[in-house]
Amino acid sequence: MDAAHKAICNAIDSFRETAVAVSRSIHARPELKFEERFAAEQLSKAAAGLGLTVERGIAGLETAFRAEFGRGEGPTVAIFAEYDALPNGHSCGHNLIAGAALSAVAGLSSIADQLPGRVVFMGTPAEEGGGGKILLLERGALKGVDAAMMAHPMDMEWSTMPALATRHLRIAFNGRASHAALAPWEGSSALAAVLQTFHAVDMARLHFRDGSRIHGIINDGGQAVNIIPERAECMFLARGKTSKYVGEMAERVIRCAEAAAMATGTKASVKIEGGYKNMVNNRSIARRYSAHTESFGVRAPEAPPDMPTGSTDMGDISHAMPAIHPTFAIARHGEGSCHEDRFVAHADSTKGYDAMIRVAKALAMTAYDLLADKELMAAAKAEFAQRQES
Repeated sequence: MDAAHKAICNAIDSFRETAVAVSRSIHARPELKFEERFAAEQLSKAAAGLGLTVERGIAGLETAFRAEFGRGEGPTVAIFAEYDALPNGHSCGHNLIAGAALSAVAGLSSIADQLPGRVVFMGTPAEEGGGGKILLLERGALKGVDAAMMAHPMDMEWSTMPALATRHLRIAFNGRASHAALAPWEGSSALAAVLQTFHAVDMARLHFRDGSRIHGIINDGGQAVNIIPERAECMFLARGKTSKYVGEMAERVIRCAEAAAMATGTKASVKIEGGYKNMVNNRSIARRYSAHTESFGVRAPEAPPDMPTGSTDMGDISHAMPAIHPTFAIARHGEGSCHEDRFVAHADSTKGYDAMIRVAKALAMTAYDLLADKELMAAAKAEFAQRQES
């Protein structure tokens, strides 16, 4: 480590007690997407305690925030905090993402006057289906940012993450109600249309490309058991390796719904409720992050491109600028992973907080390198441009 790296790491170690307390408090009060008022407040107060000026409610999002520091000349790097939870709590460990980002900012802000560029600490709400980062991007909150980074807890350590693109569909069917025993022939069952849609989608799975995923739920199956359902609704989430292909998957789901409506004498209404782009991992940055991780005795290789994975709105950021989304292990492989009930405990464990601090150091040193090493930033931008063209 050079002097700047040592100063950053020492500051993160000194800040550990505060960072763990903030992360633990967020874990104890899980909040769903766009409702993360407590988490945003805790993170903003902690950043203000570092001497940073924090803008709250940026881009029209109540639970988003932004703090910027450093010197005006040179590039700008953003470090993202996520802090929303799922219905079963922090089963994705976003409290650790927030703590790692806050800790990295504590390290970098300790040498703010020496930074050859600027750092943006960005609070990004609603990763779990709300696409908070997409809204921030579309509304100009990331204007002037040259590269972005964050890290996500899992049960494996990777410097890259092959996240899938998504398309979220809500499909409503409207039929005709009738008495289910007295005159069922007078009705047209919206529920039957939903069930036929699921059957058609299941039959279509054979024809989707390897690595694709599609899953759905019935969120409205009718109003009473003795009435032919006049309205029913289902939702599907299609996932694929590219945004283009997931669009093709969505079109097939829509055709399945339209065919079901025709067969049952109902009418289908389809609404596409957004989606995430696939993650384009910037390997130039990821390899520098990996080198810093390995300096702490932990290997973080590039993830296999065909590994099972999920989706994130960080994918959309990676299509707009060089970005990384490494993962860090807070449990042994097989002991529990994202969205599982047992992962909630891992996100509030000594192993989890130790990993959070280590990852914060690797992120902070990588961010510093992007500001100080012109060749690294140039390589990241050149790779980004080349992969956008391909």
